[in-house]
Amino acid sequence: MNIEILENPDQALIDFLDDKIAEFNWANWEVSERLPLAIQMKNDAGDIIAGSSARTFGDWLLLNTLWVSEDMRGSNIGCQVLQSIEAAAKKRGCKKCLLDTLNFQAMPFYKKHGYEVQWVQEGYPKTGCKYFMVKQL
Repeated sequence: MNIEILENPDQALIDFLDDKIAEFNWANWEVSERLPLAIQMKNDAGDIIAGSSARTFGDWLLLNTLWVSEDMRGSNIGCQVLQSIEAAAKKRGCKKCLLDTLNFQAMPFYKKHGYEVQWVQEGYPKTGCKYFMVKQL
C-alpha cells in the first residue's frame, strides 16, 4: 500500500471521493432525493438584481446563497427573496432551514427573519467566524 500526498489533486480524484461518500450516504439515509431550488429577481432590463440558491432534503431547506446587488440593498428585496425561497421549500414539505453566514455577511439580517445561531465556528478562516443558523419554517 502507498499513501500519496497530492498538493494539487486532479478534479477527477476529488469527484471520485465525493461520489463514493454520496453513494454510501444514499444507501443509508432515510431520504432518497435532494432537489435544487433557486429564486431570481430581475429588473426591467432583464438583469438579475437578487437571488438565492438552495436545495431541499427531507424536512430541510439547505440555503446556500442569498445575494442582492449592492445598489438594491436596503430596499426590502432580500426579505422578499428569503420569504419566497422559504415559501417554495414549505410547498415541498420542508419544516426547517439551515444556513451559514460569515461574520462580515448577513447574520443580523437572518436573525431579523427568525433564524437562530446554533453554532459558531470561531477563528474561521483565521480571525473571523462562521455562524450556522436554523429556523423553523
